[in-house]
Amino acid sequence: MMAFGSFDRGDAAPMAEINTTPLVDVMLVLLVVFIITAPMLTNAINVQLPKASAADHKDTPEAIRLAVDANGKYFWNDQPVEAAQLAPRFAAAVASNPKIELHMRADENARYDAVAKAMAAAQQHGVGKIGFVTEAPVN
Repeated sequence: MMAFGSFDRGDAAPMAEINTTPLVDVMLVLLVVFIITAPMLTNAINVQLPKASAADHKDTPEAIRLAVDANGKYFWNDQPVEAAQLAPRFAAAVASNPKIELHMRADENARYDAVAKAMAAAQQHGVGKIGFVTEAPVN
């Protein structure tokens, strides 16, 4: 007869205790799993939302469209403007709307200094966001 838990102690009586260490290990792992997954289960509530029609709310500030052509000429919202007029126009635009954005479109052959001067004037007069408009490549 084989006795569990005996290492040839001479007595042939089987061990009467249950080893609870593996049971405790499994229970602790399950506890950790339930602690992690429980918050995810409570956020999945199915509700039927009411249907209503309303105009789309756009919380985007108006934008200045500034273009620089290959000759270094500026176009403010598609209207030609001189380089000296950029600074007062940026100041007036920021005074009317502090969150105004600048969307720059520069010709690929435009000189870097023309683009840099426009960006510097915009930044000096408080335009916080400047973006560059490009075209997607044609495949």
